[in-house]
Amino acid sequence: MARLTRSRRSTISPHVQTAAKGQDMNAPDKNPPATLSDGVVDWLTNGTRDERFIDNIFAQMCLRLQQAGIPLKRSTLHVLIHHPQWLGARFMWSDGMREAEIARVDYDVRERSEFIGSPANEMFEGATEVRENLERDPALGRKHALYDEMRTKGLTDYVAWPLYYTLGKRHLVTFATDRPGGFNDAHIAALKKLLPVLALVSEIRIKNRLARTLLETYVGSHAGELILAGATRRGTGTTVRAAIMICDLRDFTKISDNWPRDDVIDLLNDYFDAMSEPIARHGGEILKFIGDGLLAIFPLSQPNACANLLHAVTEARAAMVALNERNNGSGRAPLNYGIGVHVGDVMYGNIGSTTRLDFTVIGPAVNMASRLEALTKQLGKKVLLSRAFADLVEPRFELERVGEHEVRGFSEPIELFAFEPGPTT
Repeated sequence: MARLTRSRRSTISPHVQTAAKGQDMNAPDKNPPATLSDGVVDWLTNGTRDERFIDNIFAQMCLRLQQAGIPLKRSTLHVLIHHPQWLGARFMWSDGMREAEIARVDYDVRERSEFIGSPANEMFEGATEVRENLERDPALGRKHALYDEMRTKGLTDYVAWPLYYTLGKRHLVTFATDRPGGFNDAHIAALKKLLPVLALVSEIRIKNRLARTLLETYVGSHAGELILAGATRRGTGTTVRAAIMICDLRDFTKISDNWPRDDVIDLLNDYFDAMSEPIARHGGEILKFIGDGLLAIFPLSQPNACANLLHAVTEARAAMVALNERNNGSGRAPLNYGIGVHVGDVMYGNIGSTTRLDFTVIGPAVNMASRLEALTKQLGKKVLLSRAFADLVEPRFELERVGEHEVRGFSEPIELFAFEPGPTT
């Protein structure tokens, strides 16, 4: 996994120590003098409204700074995003690049040696500027691999500043040059003038991305897109014809009563990974996790939706076998599960109270999938399919007819099929 930077430790210049005692380096002067970056500031303010992604804006900003006469050779932007898997992201631009490189930052980065003493570490501890003269004898400054790396690339000066977001949240931007003598006072003044506008422009994009990420995380990508597009009115929705899959973990109450809490959480996460990743990979959408169960749909508007569902079940089964083998090595009992599958029309939309909504699917087809999942216990089958779903399945999938069975809540017996996926299904 990519890290925040490959190297870190920094030297704070004496004038920065004074600034760190209270001066806000992002605060604009009441009557700021003209600088080399005025045109770039105007572009950031008025010319980026139609640009959605901060990495594109950042790369264009760096190119425009060069065109304005600032000898910029390298620049990075570090932001916290609090993704479920990553703490943040780093955008890096170097001379000659038309686009910024994006690297993800792990949650444990702050405990790593490459972070400790880095400019990011200095900012995290409250510094308002980090400046390093890369032309002087390295023995006179603090040791850090970041500075060694930049010296080998011919860079002569490096400066880092925090970007202040709403409520004082701090992110980080850095600039470096290969100009003999480093940045001069006019260059530094021009770069500082950018900071408040860059903070505003980047905060909007980062928060938009964060909102999208949160929705994708909690309601799924498709539902998230609908919500962002304005589908937030209670009771609104659309009718979708889909294959519905409901999965439930067996004996979870017994497990949760007897296992340590952290072990139970780890078990659930591993189980949901085994089930969820194949579903997403084959075009399914997980609408919710319900305790130890999940609800997913494969809209029939997608090509081969039913086949994709069975491919997902096949891969999930293999993942569960591998998980049970790992658990067996630690003395844990194997995990069992049941899956019910049906196809039909569902209402897909917003349901809930006036202040708390759930974007989900409801309808008799969902109830049928739930009842079939419950029947897997009684019939001793891991996967049960309704006749309506089986009729849409390609002949190459081998299904076992298990007869007609009464289904709670439905007046007529339902013909059921079992699916026992093999390694080559």
